[in-house]
Amino acid sequence: MTEELKIRMGTPEDIYGMMDLALMACDENGFVNPDKYKLMNELWQALNLQYGMVGIIGKENGPIEGAILLRIGPMWYSHDMVVEEKAIFIHPDHRGAKEGRARKLVEFAKKAADELGIPLLIGVLSNKRTEGKIRLYERQLGKPTGAFFLYGARTGEYAVTEH
Repeated sequence: MTEELKIRMGTPEDIYGMMDLALMACDENGFVNPDKYKLMNELWQALNLQYGMVGIIGKENGPIEGAILLRIGPMWYSHDMVVEEKAIFIHPDHRGAKEGRARKLVEFAKKAADELGIPLLIGVLSNKRTEGKIRLYERQLGKPTGAFFLYGARTGEYAVTEH
């Protein structure tokens, strides 16, 4: 019998593992050059529960199998707060496993929004396995509200600079 897959709250000690995962996510799905200092700042604040949080799959002090970065703040046109998913990423070595890692991370985001009593903004911005990701989100969240479009770029393709 296998142990049930659990999501834990990220802590500042997870910064290096999260940076590795974030840079991997940028390489796979980014469409502009990542800035490691901006990444570090977003992650550090969320890992310290400063207007955000990180849900992590993986034991403390162990490899991170997947994670979701959530930031809490107002929409650009309002003072009302929302939980905004900035990134959800499963390490390639752990994709396709029967435990449903991506589903569990979406459930973590929904629970955070429910507990805070504010809406969750979450979406798919990807040119890889897009349909499957959309189906996962539809099963967890219902029908989509709108769509993303890129003009002059594709995810996973940017002018690579040293991270």
